[in-house]
Amino acid sequence: MSPRKLHHAWLVAAAVFVVLLCAAGVRATPSVFIVPLEREFGWSRTLVSGAVSLNLVLYGLVGPFAAAIMQRFGIRRTVIVSLVIIAVGVALTNLMNTPWQLFAFWGVLVGLGTGTTAMVLGATVVHRWFVARRGLVMGMLTASTATGQLIFLPILAAMVERHGWRLVSLGIAAVVALVVPLVALVVRDRPSDVGLRPYGAEPGVEEQAAPTTNPLVNALATLGRASRRGDFWLLAGSFFICGATTNGLVGTHLVPACMDHGIPEVRAAGLLAVMGVFDLVGTTTSGWLSDRYDNRWLLFWYYGLRGLALLYLPAAFGMSFLGLPVFAIFYGLDWIATVPPTVRLTTQTLGPADGPIAFGWIVAAHQVGAGAGALSAGVIRTSLATYTPAWVVAGVICMAASLLVLRIGRGSPRAPVAAEPA
Repeated sequence: MSPRKLHHAWLVAAAVFVVLLCAAGVRATPSVFIVPLEREFGWSRTLVSGAVSLNLVLYGLVGPFAAAIMQRFGIRRTVIVSLVIIAVGVALTNLMNTPWQLFAFWGVLVGLGTGTTAMVLGATVVHRWFVARRGLVMGMLTASTATGQLIFLPILAAMVERHGWRLVSLGIAAVVALVVPLVALVVRDRPSDVGLRPYGAEPGVEEQAAPTTNPLVNALATLGRASRRGDFWLLAGSFFICGATTNGLVGTHLVPACMDHGIPEVRAAGLLAVMGVFDLVGTTTSGWLSDRYDNRWLLFWYYGLRGLALLYLPAAFGMSFLGLPVFAIFYGLDWIATVPPTVRLTTQTLGPADGPIAFGWIVAAHQVGAGAGALSAGVIRTSLATYTPAWVVAGVICMAASLLVLRIGRGSPRAPVAAEPA
């Protein structure tokens, strides 16, 4: 009896995992660049945080349009173009010496490129290539963000310390460029391109035809329909808080905050790597759980526990040994575990047709929150010479989000009382 052939959906998912992993490494880089840029150019933390904020906001805002472009022109072509934009943007930062170049290269180019190779890419691949195991695969793809930190941050921090940030920017650009051939060889737009049905699909199930409408019109039309639903605003509001308290605050400012407390940059980057290890476990598990349990209650626990971790962080800086490692483990398990339940709730409440693009708009809210979190924390640190108020406010708004998500689906005909079967 011949061994069962691996479905091509898993190869596509693996290639997209690598793409998302590299994009995560690029997005994690500013946390190890902030202090070197301050030292070399005399730029304030507020100025550098402003460029990071622009990057994060564009990363989110491009999402719904990227989802529409993928629907219209295909996943493979869209991802290849975005990887080229990222590589060029990161390489050009090696030449910068003025603030406008920081904003143009890192803020605009890298922000636009990484916004396409982001959560909307994972959601689109899962929706198009999988019927079974959607939650699990979305959890694995989302966890690649943390894995990117795990692989890149300690290495980047050590390289910056030894060779300077300019050499590091060239190395990152080269790694991103090397991913382009992998995408060209493995990724296909739809299962029918290789003569298959989506993984787990029953015989006779037809694929949705590619839309012929203008991607800009399609993205805006989807926003118009979604914005008339209260569930959309609950999902977007909670994800705004998610972005403010992860990528924006901790992802951008934990390393410089550690350095404020006398912790070396490489060791501080190691804390984010520890978060990456535990988030790989936490987010993959979250995807598995989202296939089986009420996703609203999963989000309730995720936001509540994150809030407790952030309220604990100011005290953790003052502890001699266990403080920050305990925070890294506890917070890491919850870093982006919110994504799989949010994706599933978006599809359940807004429908499968609008789901991927609507999720792109929800990711946009996430990244607007990330931009607000990055900038406001930089302003607080510049004004008060401490990050403590930023950690406390973040903990409180996470507690608020944990209550907000319980109202998703109330009174809706698609109300997800329990998750769909795996």
